[in-house]
Amino acid sequence: MEKSWRTPLVVLVCGSLVMLISFGIRAGFGLFMQPISMEHGWGREVLSVSLALQQLAWGALGAIAGGFADRYGPGRVIAVGALLYILGLVGMAYAPTPLSMHFFSGGLIGAALGCTSFGIVLAVIGRTVTVEKRSAAMGIATAAGSFGQFLLIPASQYLITWLGWHGALLGLAVIAVLILPLSGALAVKPAAAPGGAQQSLGQALHEALGEKGFHLLFWGYFVCGFHIAMLTMHLPSFVSDSGLKPEHGMTALALIGLFNVIGTFTAGWLGGRFSKKYLLSAIYSIRVLLIAMLVLLPLTPLTLYVFACGIGLLWLGTVPLTNGLVAQIFGMRYAALLASIVFFGHQIGGFIGVWLAGYLFDTTGSYSIAFYASMGLGIFAAIVNLPVNEKPLTERARYAQAVA
Repeated sequence: MEKSWRTPLVVLVCGSLVMLISFGIRAGFGLFMQPISMEHGWGREVLSVSLALQQLAWGALGAIAGGFADRYGPGRVIAVGALLYILGLVGMAYAPTPLSMHFFSGGLIGAALGCTSFGIVLAVIGRTVTVEKRSAAMGIATAAGSFGQFLLIPASQYLITWLGWHGALLGLAVIAVLILPLSGALAVKPAAAPGGAQQSLGQALHEALGEKGFHLLFWGYFVCGFHIAMLTMHLPSFVSDSGLKPEHGMTALALIGLFNVIGTFTAGWLGGRFSKKYLLSAIYSIRVLLIAMLVLLPLTPLTLYVFACGIGLLWLGTVPLTNGLVAQIFGMRYAALLASIVFFGHQIGGFIGVWLAGYLFDTTGSYSIAFYASMGLGIFAAIVNLPVNEKPLTERARYAQAVA
């Protein structure tokens, strides 16, 4: 990276603010489920499909955006993502049909998230800091995204109450404009890590696909996406259906965001000191216990808030650990592409989680089966992360040459 005003601190701060805005806006979409469905006379499955498509587009187009960011620089990609975010939010406010809602909330906003969130922003930050500080820096930026959830979910609820859901979406579009100037600070030139092997993009991709750990991280992230997307989009409705007030659901999501600031930063800090794969396994195991508590105990404001605080501590702790493992194993040159591909697994899980929960509710009148599926998948993720080989490929290659 050339010496300029784009110091590691500037990149970290601006990248964290991009994450705060991008993830914070998206985290409040579950609050729009009931008012949009009621006004248009749609079942919950319609918006569930839109938001599920958003998950899929986020992952698929995010992988493509990661390749462009590694080749042409992340600043341009993030700026394009900001424009797509604005168009998508405005389009959602005026979408008259399910198909148009799918296009704006699913396609455009999904593409925007792919350009402005984890894979690209964390790769930029990871390149600008030392290896020793990389995991903690990624934890800080991911925690900023969680703080955005804490700030913007209550703001979204306030805007819905004050302006209606149409006006609330337009207000969020104005907030998304702020990503444009922040993208300039992240316009750094991609470069190979010092001492790293010079590879083409195709060679790096072929190498990653041949590594078992890459696939294991993909499927572990699949489960994370299922959990987070299902809870983000359906927890407010689950709470209301259980007889609590909408404000309880909003407060629960805000608590998740607040406690995730602590949990994600802590996960990043721990990832720089302990085995990342064992930390991931622990996170998924504890999630299973918390979801079981939510489903099996009577739902009161107290049990809901205890669940929210607990799951919040684990919410995005997987992100700095998984992205950190990708960087640790494969290096930083194509980190945006490889992390975005692994994140595609997260979004496939999110697609299935959002759609399946809405479908099961419309067909059975309950979210119970979806929650039990979440518990089973959590056990699977706790196991699948354990065989990951955390040693860098370059280190393995040097060892193989030494013993040959």
